[in-house]
Amino acid sequence: MTDTSSKPDWRDTVFLPKTDFPMKAGLAAREPAILAKWAGEDLYGKLRAARAGRERFILHDGPPYANGDIHMGHAMNKVLKDIIVRSQTLLGKDAPYVPGWDCHGLPIEWKVEEAYRAKKLNKDEVPVAQFRAECRAYAEKWVAVQRAQFERLGVMGDWDDPYLTMKFEAEAAIVAELLKFAETGQLYRGAKPVMWSPVEKTALAEAEVEYEDITSTQIDVAFEIVESAIPELVGAYAVIWTTTPWTIPVNQALAYGPEVDYVLLTADRRYLVAAELAQTFVARAGLTVSDRSQPIRGSALAGTIVRHPMHAIGGFFARPRPMLPGDFVTTDSGTGLVHMSPDHGEDDFLLCKEHGLDPVFAVEGDGKYRADWAWLGGQGSVINPKFNAPDGPICSDLRETGALLAASADYRHSYPHSWRSKAKVIFRATPQWFIPMDRPIADSAIPRCAEEERIRAGSNDPTLRELALDAIDHTRWVPEKSRNRIHAMVSGRPDWVISRQRAWGVPIALYVDRRTSEYLRDPAVNARIVEAFRLGGADAWFAADHAALLGEGRDPADYEIVTDILDVWFDSGSTHAFTIEARYGAGVRADLYLEGSDQHRGWFQSSLLESCGTRGRAPYEAVLTHGFALDGQGRKMSKSVGNVVDPLKIIGESGADILRLWVASTDYFEDVRIGKEILAGTSDSYRKLRNTFRYLLGALDGFSEAERVPVAEMPELERYMLHLTAALEAELRAATDGFEFNRYARALTEFCNNDLSAFFFDIRKDSLYCDAPADPKRRAYRTVLDVLFHALVRWAAPILCFTAEEVWAARFPEGGSVHMLEWPVLPEGSAASEGLALRWQRVRELRRRATEEIEPLRRAKALGSSLEARVGLSLSAEDAALLAGIDFAEIFITAPVVTETDGPGGAILVTRTDHQKCGRCWRHLPEVDEEGDLCARCAGVVEA
Repeated sequence: MTDTSSKPDWRDTVFLPKTDFPMKAGLAAREPAILAKWAGEDLYGKLRAARAGRERFILHDGPPYANGDIHMGHAMNKVLKDIIVRSQTLLGKDAPYVPGWDCHGLPIEWKVEEAYRAKKLNKDEVPVAQFRAECRAYAEKWVAVQRAQFERLGVMGDWDDPYLTMKFEAEAAIVAELLKFAETGQLYRGAKPVMWSPVEKTALAEAEVEYEDITSTQIDVAFEIVESAIPELVGAYAVIWTTTPWTIPVNQALAYGPEVDYVLLTADRRYLVAAELAQTFVARAGLTVSDRSQPIRGSALAGTIVRHPMHAIGGFFARPRPMLPGDFVTTDSGTGLVHMSPDHGEDDFLLCKEHGLDPVFAVEGDGKYRADWAWLGGQGSVINPKFNAPDGPICSDLRETGALLAASADYRHSYPHSWRSKAKVIFRATPQWFIPMDRPIADSAIPRCAEEERIRAGSNDPTLRELALDAIDHTRWVPEKSRNRIHAMVSGRPDWVISRQRAWGVPIALYVDRRTSEYLRDPAVNARIVEAFRLGGADAWFAADHAALLGEGRDPADYEIVTDILDVWFDSGSTHAFTIEARYGAGVRADLYLEGSDQHRGWFQSSLLESCGTRGRAPYEAVLTHGFALDGQGRKMSKSVGNVVDPLKIIGESGADILRLWVASTDYFEDVRIGKEILAGTSDSYRKLRNTFRYLLGALDGFSEAERVPVAEMPELERYMLHLTAALEAELRAATDGFEFNRYARALTEFCNNDLSAFFFDIRKDSLYCDAPADPKRRAYRTVLDVLFHALVRWAAPILCFTAEEVWAARFPEGGSVHMLEWPVLPEGSAASEGLALRWQRVRELRRRATEEIEPLRRAKALGSSLEARVGLSLSAEDAALLAGIDFAEIFITAPVVTETDGPGGAILVTRTDHQKCGRCWRHLPEVDEEGDLCARCAGVVEA
């Protein structure tokens, strides 16, 4: 055994990397200091000044409600927006980001009402000015809280001047947009059924509704036929089936399917039902049928009259009920006959209106029948299961008349609920203000531009629906499949209900002539209204001098002053007017809107309709939609289930950059999962990226321009790595253009892990540690490391905004912020020839196979490290020609490799080398006479 006790210690002669950059990130503690630094030096303001005059990229922020702490959906959305804004800034563009909040409407009003209820107070007894002031204060509180939380995520923007829908200038702009619709005749007041929350006492938009499975009472009710062109039907009973018994007191007609076949069943009485559903009806009703007629075509029922089961009450209930043809009648369930309440259904309303039957407004806003209603007056609430139950008042009264044929509380189905109160909603006809979808708009009423000439060329007087569908066709949708979703929604949507019966929000500031029922269209009056809002906000309407606003010659007593509140979706749909156009100029559009996929029926659509109705085009060039954040098992997060993942907790424990990397790494075009195991994987990826930067910082210690080597003078490996860097640059640009940051993050991570750490760094550590500082190979390596550092720190900055700043400052303490930098420019000649790339792809394949042969020997302790391996490599003649000049020992990190070209191509044989180990570089080389002595290279370096 060789005695090594007297051998020299060469460790001090090795050029090991040196850096103070810590391996342990400590992000939770480090990030707030970086945030404070950015705020102190006004980084956002500096960026705006530096990018002034450059190509602009505007991502318009969809406003969250100022209501409660942020949740994972907020965090995901804001981080994704910030990554996109930072990446566009990195490309050299002027990419401002103005955050905003939706401050009106039910989310805030509901919370203030909850506080009243907790104190046993009635909100309706509070002066409206006081209530509105409390709503404003509540919104201000949560804007401040959420602003700090969004900033903590690393989201960079104009936090000192966000847009708020409750700012006076915003409220003035919102009412100005409304009055544009009014001046062009795009408003009307009508009494159509809308979704109504009896708990919140207001109309709801589709976007404010969610669907949950419930169990309802299903009933079969008999209506006696008193007139018919078919004599045998007179005295029989038309049977309807419904899961909303509470609508029977408002029934005005029955509907049949003209193409449906019906039969008359004889039991205790004669019953008319659809032939296809007769068997299931008989089973529900428990009847014994003695006779069944021949099929009767539905169209033959025209002119048939029935009477209401409660006709004996008189008045409304004594009126004849016509049977009407309805194309919507199917035989999927029930009896094939549908009872019609124009107050409580879209199909009901349209069919009854066509035949002169109008709503009667029997159900009040709280869900009770109005006090003077002859049957069940003052009772309800109609959404109460007990009220509709088989033993409830409706069924009991119907049973007494003999009209109730079957009733059971076991029908399972999906039903709309208010997503705030979680209470069931109803369809209820009330006088509301609408924007029509299919009323032609005078071509001269909408401003035009050159682009709109193209978009709107199809119709001289287009409808709002036509304008919106055309705008969808001319907008970029990411992912592309989302185009079909919003196209279908706009194609089939009803008129836009824009009124709400609430207190907090922007009022529908209209004057309605009491004699004509027409609203006033006077640009001068409208201008005074807008100015009043600008000076005093929306509150000005409730305390206005209406004589002054109306102007000389008009008496306020002649006008109804509308006090309904605007739908908050109109508020948010108008934000482009007072955020984008107000800040960047009339006609300027956002380059991108970005929200969750639910906003196809929400903000994307309300913004589209508002802008098309006032400008004839969409307010955006492109729209990106992402999925929802689910728990680790793919379930919707719920406090009651206990599976909520709190972004604030993650930031407090692990740091915002971990959360940001998770967002970028997900396929966010679909629903995504987050949980402990998933975050552990993200943390592991982060550590690898951080260690890549730590290695670069250490390896570049003391690097100067004098050391730089031109690309043409570099070894092949360095030129190949620059080639890979150029390929990565192209991939990252493509991913940025496509807003595909999971592709971006994956490419960046795989490059650092596979191409750098596991390949380039591994091979060149010998040169870095042991070659002389002036050695051309070492200089070339450090030159490439410098190129990599400048590229990678920039490319990582949009995602790892805090870590990239820390890395940059570690190398350039006086170099300003990394976020002021632009997309890296690689050295000329970085993209190698195809031949060089193919040559090194084959080298890497052989390296991988050599490693696969060496690792089992290491695990078996036959080898201490790969440096002790003697590799015999058999190359085909083709490989030998392709790989001529390659130093395989350097590439494999082994003892000298013996190659031959007369055996089977690609065969690899690994044994233990007989060469001695250099005491400095630890390579096993033939020139080392005794283990511990120096090889020729190391001897020269040490001597120098």
